[in-house]
Amino acid sequence: MASKYRSDEAKEVPAMSTGSMPDIIFMLIFFFMVTTSMREVSLKVKMRLPEATEIQKLERKSLVSYIYIGPPTNAKVYGTESRIQLNDQFSRITDVIPFIENERLARSEADRPLLTTSLKCHEEVRMGLITDVKQELRKCGAFRITYSARKGATEE
Repeated sequence: MASKYRSDEAKEVPAMSTGSMPDIIFMLIFFFMVTTSMREVSLKVKMRLPEATEIQKLERKSLVSYIYIGPPTNAKVYGTESRIQLNDQFSRITDVIPFIENERLARSEADRPLLTTSLKCHEEVRMGLITDVKQELRKCGAFRITYSARKGATEE
């Protein structure tokens, strides 16, 4: 005689509830959005900015294009001569004009006149290279140029 409470049929495992899964996914997405910082450029040149006593912060950093100039971080591969870095790659002086034109095309028509080029130069870079870059910027009509610097001690 079979037991009163026992079934001869095999018991099935109940399905897992997925009702709270959207909440968990939303929390994970929100967590990663808050904690992740967006990397702009991987520097391939050394950056020790020169000191300055009068410094102004730029208002709209979204309208700033950066040109990095300095000695390469990997001197064994690239040597010790100062190099120009546009975005994530080493470039020549002739690449400055196409870089600025691409930066202009990436902005809206109203923001193009407000585009500023910031030169981030290592403090030991020779001025001749910086002057060459400035000449290329003048050729393509990029007249809004700033120099990045670090706050220095005031002399009294």
